[in-house]
Amino acid sequence: MPAEQADTAYLQQLAGQVDRALASNQVLAQDVQAAYTQLQAIADCLRYPPSSHGAPTEPAGAVTSQQVQADMQRLLNEFKPDFKHQPAQAALYRAWHHTWDTVGPELLYCYDLPGLPPDNLQMEAFFGRLRRNQRRISGRKATAELRDFGQHQALFTAESADALLQQIRQVSWHDYQVQRQRLLEAEAPRKLLYRLHRDPLKTARALVNQHAARRAELATGATAKPP
Repeated sequence: MPAEQADTAYLQQLAGQVDRALASNQVLAQDVQAAYTQLQAIADCLRYPPSSHGAPTEPAGAVTSQQVQADMQRLLNEFKPDFKHQPAQAALYRAWHHTWDTVGPELLYCYDLPGLPPDNLQMEAFFGRLRRNQRRISGRKATAELRDFGQHQALFTAESADALLQQIRQVSWHDYQVQRQRLLEAEAPRKLLYRLHRDPLKTARALVNQHAARRAELATGATAKPP
């Protein structure tokens, strides 16, 4: 920008303010860039998204949960930001450690179970389309019917019944039962809170009955125990 022109005086002042803003935020920008680079390393460790880690260099099923867990633990040990002068990386560090310590093992099943995707985005989008279709047909906001008939609508949208059955059979019955039991155990606290909210008296009575039955079982076991 030519400084000798009189009509550029305002732009010259504005350029100076922009330069000062860039200089004062340069350290923060570098911190954000470093946090983003580390986030990309996390995604690469998880091979996410799957479309970015294709078969030419890494065939499907070549990566195991143990390998991903070891790689992630190595990244966790190597990432040591300055909590005082690097706020973006410090925030990533806290969120990363909290997420991995809380639900880290739950993210690794997709590497050991054939056909299990690393996320449920496509499934959520599919059921979102079913819900929108149900609302359009019925004119009602509630879509509770999908819980009973959603599997039939999934069959209608599949290429064929054989193709749908083949996809379902990719996961063994034993693995399905194990994962379903884990899901039920994980949803138990939420369902208890739901019952307490809907019918607190009935739920409290059921808890008291369970407690009494458990005490009676323990008492019977204690009396039947040989001396």
